[in-house]
Amino acid sequence: MADHQEASVTLPSDPASVSAARKYVSRVLMEWGLPAEAEVADTVRLIVSELATNAVQHTLGQSPTFTVGLELDRDEQLRIGVTDSHPRYPKRLPAAVQQDNGRGMVIIRWLAAECGGRLSVSPTEEGGKTVWIALPWTAPVEGRPRDPAR
Repeated sequence: MADHQEASVTLPSDPASVSAARKYVSRVLMEWGLPAEAEVADTVRLIVSELATNAVQHTLGQSPTFTVGLELDRDEQLRIGVTDSHPRYPKRLPAAVQQDNGRGMVIIRWLAAECGGRLSVSPTEEGGKTVWIALPWTAPVEGRPRDPAR
């Protein structure tokens, strides 16, 4: 496998795009060697769903599209980023008993940590932001034995 692989897709900020983003990421990860039935694949799909949903719902119509980007470095780390053009960074909303939303970032951060990863947010040159998740890559690399310490 190459030392660095990248893939991305730009989708309209529409609720239907959340499913399209999830399917795109699943397909790319399978091409890169992560079996669809792997537990971490389910986690990645849920993270992408939450990030894409945030990009659609919380940009207040100021981001007509969002981009899902994937980077795989040296078969060791997977980075998934969702970029939109809205300048406001995601924030944790107060957890009210009656509140049905506002917990997405808490869920994403928890899921990333459970997989040994982390969440970060960085500004774009155009004034928007990218919410990144970095996770250890767990797929076996073809032609190379799997290191059990990883």
